[in-house]
Amino acid sequence: MTDITSNNTFLITGIVFITIAVIGQSKLAFIEINPGCLGRLLALFIGMSSLLYALGLLNFSVETLDLLKTSLTEPIRQLISSINDLLQGS
Repeated sequence: MTDITSNNTFLITGIVFITIAVIGQSKLAFIEINPGCLGRLLALFIGMSSLLYALGLLNFSVETLDLLKTSLTEPIRQLISSINDLLQGS
């Protein structure tokens, strides 16, 4: 239960900070938000890192990771062997 709560918290925080970074100067009820260039960059950095952290909290099953590993391993091996063939043929 705490993973879902913290995931939602970081997701909402990321969305709020990215909104501040994109919109910039705005007035929200009685609060005026007016970040400068550094404030916008800081809000963008905090928002992106918060969203990435929220995405990192997602639980992936072991079967999904094994399927991903086996599906990517063979094409990578074929690509490496074809690159080696091209380099040796030249």
